[in-house]
Amino acid sequence: MMKRVLSLLVTVAFLGSSLYAQSVDDGRKFLYYERYKSAKETFEKVLASDPNNIDAIYWLGQTLLDSKDSTAAKDLYQKALTSNGNAPLILIGMGQIMLMEGKKDEARQQFETAINLTKGKDVEVLNAIANANVKARAGDPTYAIEKLKQAEQTRKFKNANTYLIMGNAYRKLIDGGNAVTAYNKALELDPKLAAAKNGIGKIYETQKNQEHYLRNYEEAIQIDPAYAPAYFNLFYHYYFRDVNKAGEYLNKYIANTDQGPETEYIQTDYTYAKGDFAGARQKAESLIQQYGQNVNPRMYRMVAFTADTLGDLAAAKTAMDTFLVKSEQGPDVEDIKATDYEEMAKITSKLPGMEDSAYTYYEQAIAMDTVVANKLKLIESAAAWAKASGKRTLEADLLGMAYKLQQEPSARDLYNWAYAHYQAGNYPKADSLFCGDYVSKYPDQIYGYLWCARAKQAQDTSMQKGLAVDAYKTLAVKAVELDTSGNGQLLATAKSALFYLVSYYNDIAKEKDTAIYYNKEVLKLDPNDENAKNIDRILTAPPKKATTQSAQKGAATKPKTPPAKKKS
Repeated sequence: MMKRVLSLLVTVAFLGSSLYAQSVDDGRKFLYYERYKSAKETFEKVLASDPNNIDAIYWLGQTLLDSKDSTAAKDLYQKALTSNGNAPLILIGMGQIMLMEGKKDEARQQFETAINLTKGKDVEVLNAIANANVKARAGDPTYAIEKLKQAEQTRKFKNANTYLIMGNAYRKLIDGGNAVTAYNKALELDPKLAAAKNGIGKIYETQKNQEHYLRNYEEAIQIDPAYAPAYFNLFYHYYFRDVNKAGEYLNKYIANTDQGPETEYIQTDYTYAKGDFAGARQKAESLIQQYGQNVNPRMYRMVAFTADTLGDLAAAKTAMDTFLVKSEQGPDVEDIKATDYEEMAKITSKLPGMEDSAYTYYEQAIAMDTVVANKLKLIESAAAWAKASGKRTLEADLLGMAYKLQQEPSARDLYNWAYAHYQAGNYPKADSLFCGDYVSKYPDQIYGYLWCARAKQAQDTSMQKGLAVDAYKTLAVKAVELDTSGNGQLLATAKSALFYLVSYYNDIAKEKDTAIYYNKEVLKLDPNDENAKNIDRILTAPPKKATTQSAQKGAATKPKTPPAKKKS
């Protein structure tokens, strides 16, 4: 009888442990689907029955971090460490908090302690360390990859999450090729791992490869129709392109995620996407009132954008200030985007007395965005503002920054940069760019020769130095050589260059024969040019002879020689 009771107790204990483990797994699954409310509730239920369940504590902390409640996560981990000071996962959780606080050395010490406690053979511990370094802004993705490769070497390794985190680490390093390789390895181990497909889609989205990223997002929901993040990415894609299709994906996202403030926020975003700016502003202000200090700061951003669109600049500035303060000082610091600083620049540029503050915000936006394509758009926006504000030198400097950022800048990019310097009155710099870079890179285009001559002319408006003479000679020749249109598109350019030379040689150099030569060149190009005909008549006319009337007048007015006196 005692054996049966003992056996029953062991069975119950085993089943109880299994149930707890399954509950933790359920919570992890909710977390994987980004259903943070359900995950939090699940882990809290486990801890209500088993307060020392280390796995539940660690994953509850991760849920709180993903929910942007770093304060609660820190409190949870600190409390757990008082009674479980050597629990590897709790040490890692605390290390992640330290990374978020910028304490890199202390965090690394926590991670290495956890590795030593498990002799470097616990895959979950190595995954957790890597994940912390991927998620925290101050984390080291190279260190994360190193630990994940260490996990690969453990006995009987088969962990798809290791490769999923590795893909995320390579993404953080902006190494798309290795990231895709890692995600595909994760899919080999778990073909239903929609997060890996979603990660591949994110890489192609960064590369602006629409065909590939849409396909991967669609494949993610095909292999797992419950994977809400992929629905959200599709919603976000169509948010800017097809508001009706965006609505379809939004409904699917809401059907597969926890209901709560986040879904209300997204529905507010969708109201904005539909062009109902007043409605979006009203919803955002209502949610700010409803949730108070707990509201997501992005609702203030929504108020700012809508108020700006509706012309309420004072309200837009106040709301954007609040958004930035709450985001910079609160747990949502990573939610600030470069475009937020760009919006602040646009708002301040329109407020009297604050125009000069705009560039400070543009600088922050440009410095913040690490994606070259996005950075170029921000620079273009800042340059347009500088031009409209009459800050032409600043415009030129910004366009130069954009030019140097590109691996293969176009002729238009170089032209815009050089022309901005010309417009700013920076003629030597325009001279250098047009006469040097442009002519060298694009010898078959007229623009380099044309603006080279004009930049030199601008430095010598009186022609006394003759700075532009050679440039205009070259322009006159090239305008003829490059005019292959058959309809004389560059005829006016060639004639204008030749007339400059006529003027220089006649008026400044005093070389009439040379002036006549260049005027004849105009007539060769256009025999009917009336201006050239008149100049030719003037320059080739013989010197005027004195008339008879003039001679007689001269004789009449000529003083007489007094008669010689007779000798006595």
